[in-house]
Amino acid sequence: MSDSSPLLVIGTNNVAKGQELLDLLAPYGFRVQTLKEFANAIDVPEDGDTFAENAQAKASQQAVNLGCWVLADDSGLEVDALGGRPGIYSARYSGKDATDEKNNDFLLNELAETPTAKRGAQYYCHVAVADPTGKICAESSGICRGRIRTQRSGTNGFGYDPLFEVVEYHRTFGELGPSVKEALSHRARAMRAIVPQLVLLARSGAMSV
Repeated sequence: MSDSSPLLVIGTNNVAKGQELLDLLAPYGFRVQTLKEFANAIDVPEDGDTFAENAQAKASQQAVNLGCWVLADDSGLEVDALGGRPGIYSARYSGKDATDEKNNDFLLNELAETPTAKRGAQYYCHVAVADPTGKICAESSGICRGRIRTQRSGTNGFGYDPLFEVVEYHRTFGELGPSVKEALSHRARAMRAIVPQLVLLARSGAMSV
């Protein structure tokens, strides 16, 4: 790809998430890098009250720091029976030493007495893109509805994927292959919604190197 192609930095150190976003953006002619390729990348605190605030902060602060266009997202799981929890705390739901396994165990315990009919949930994702001055120039969001299983199934994906069942498919994200997840996921939907905005910014010359 030409060095004159627009450069977009994906503001994540999450390897699995980064690969998902790389795959989604690859067809659109952007040079895409992740924070792994920048020794001076900063760790932006996720201390906002909403997914949108966290995504905006991660995009804006990282863009100023790197002097590049940065796309950042914040996403998580919202469970109906838990009033929308874990929400913005999805990655650290089980405590400061949270892991995917601990978070899944914690969620299963929280829903132990909840019948299948009331285990509805959704994955939510908010995406923000900032220019090198930190200005937010594009935003989008996406959701994927499903429900929480009573036990894990499948080893694909990450986070709560082994518990999150896409009802129409009768499979969890942990069981569905990457290509199906890319078509259905909250992040894929948010990314598809932001692509036209990125294309317009690139065509306008705003993202020229």
